[in-house]
Amino acid sequence: MNVAAQAAKPETAGLPKHIAIIMDGNGRWARDRGVSRVRGHSEGAEALRRLLDACQTRPFIQYVTLYAFSTENWKRSPDEVEDLMNLLRHYLKREAVTLNENGVRLRFIGDRSSLANDIQSDLKEVEALTANNTRLTVTMALSYGGRQEITCAMKRIAKQVADGTLKPEAIDEALITNHLHTAGTPDPDLLIRTGGDERLSNFLLWQSAYTELYFSELLWPDFSAEHLDRAIESFSQRERRFGMRNEN
Repeated sequence: MNVAAQAAKPETAGLPKHIAIIMDGNGRWARDRGVSRVRGHSEGAEALRRLLDACQTRPFIQYVTLYAFSTENWKRSPDEVEDLMNLLRHYLKREAVTLNENGVRLRFIGDRSSLANDIQSDLKEVEALTANNTRLTVTMALSYGGRQEITCAMKRIAKQVADGTLKPEAIDEALITNHLHTAGTPDPDLLIRTGGDERLSNFLLWQSAYTELYFSELLWPDFSAEHLDRAIESFSQRERRFGMRNEN
């Protein structure tokens, strides 16, 4: 299937509108080449730039959600964490203007209080700058964990019940969804993980209940538009039943 050609067709029901990505393998890419881990992360940022360029030329893709930095990543060495934060600073300054010019909206989810004040300020500025863009919505999960997200939602709901503004019987899946960090964004259709591991690693646990999973042995810096198309083609060949029985 030529995915780029398919994008021009009006019927795109079999293609993913929302793609989530666990970008894994930067450190191993660097180790295999005998270079520093910060070089691996830098090459990973370049792979991300190429991927977002590719997504913008495939208009059936409306949302991309990226696992950029997990709550568990804070356990890495202080030097590596600092390198990652500096890379984030550089990425925001370098890419935000271009993405905005291309009509891309940027959102950030996760525990921002753990981030440095200047980064928190940069995130707010970028979100404000791109807030009205509609071509593609890119959500970056920073200091994010799926269990943390669900816990925060439960606390907010519990407070409303305790305050008397919400009745327990009114709590349903839709209400919980609307209290998650991703409120307003549809669940991912396709989740891609590079690096060879086959697990979610605490990413979008609630949202991925019926998401199609695609695992690649490639390390993230080597992931290209061609590999994206392979994942999309795999998705297009699957039958999504959402728990219903196939009557054919």
